[in-house]
Amino acid sequence: MKNANYSKEHILYLKKKRRKAVFINLARVGLLVAVLGIWELLAQLKVIDAFITSSPSRVCITIADLYKNGTLFSHIGITLLETFIGFLIAVVLGYSIAVLLYMSDAVRKVFEPYIVVLNSLPKIALGPLIIIWIGTGYTSIIFMTVLVAIIVCIMNTLTGFLSVDKTKLTLMKAMGASKQAILFKLIIPASLPSLINTLKVAVGLAWIGSIMGEYVASRAGLGYLIVYGGQVFKLDLVMTSTFILCLLAGGMYGIITLIEKKLTK
Repeated sequence: MKNANYSKEHILYLKKKRRKAVFINLARVGLLVAVLGIWELLAQLKVIDAFITSSPSRVCITIADLYKNGTLFSHIGITLLETFIGFLIAVVLGYSIAVLLYMSDAVRKVFEPYIVVLNSLPKIALGPLIIIWIGTGYTSIIFMTVLVAIIVCIMNTLTGFLSVDKTKLTLMKAMGASKQAILFKLIIPASLPSLINTLKVAVGLAWIGSIMGEYVASRAGLGYLIVYGGQVFKLDLVMTSTFILCLLAGGMYGIITLIEKKLTK
């Protein structure tokens, strides 16, 4: 802020931008605190039935019980590992397929309708087939995670490739650049914002896929706790697992945001 290279107006602009960022962060925290506070207040006043809706205090008690039983971090670790592996495979494989489709117009036009159809399929309906094909356990859950996230990764990445400035593309072709040179020197760097957006979307889809997989075939994990809690009417356990999922998903999204700041900088 005190750099002599900055003008007075630019320093004022930076201060205003920083104040805005602080306000936004405080507003986010304030909104969360307000929602939790109102939820707890309504439960304490018995305006809502805490047995059905649970409450922040009951969620904290359930987390403490899971910690005392020694199962809290094991369930979190299993779901987190399944989600991360599925997310990583979906992003890498989806990006690679998008590159291959971009490199050939004919191949892209052949496979594009099938990709759209696959994306519209209800993935949960394939759960029984996945169990028959792969079996129960971590492998089938990771496969479900990849299945949910990969199509969107392909489509979003390919859209980013195709939306690169046509003027720059024409200029490189006029200068005799090969398709590989255009890909690595122009397309991939220019589509970086699209990749970041793809990662943000893929994070949410990866969590959906892993929880769906645990619904179908799992004996551990947060999805298993949600199913088990619903079956035995331990709704505090359901809300606690859902709350932990929100924290973990928010954490992964925050990591992607930090990566975005580093790359765009």
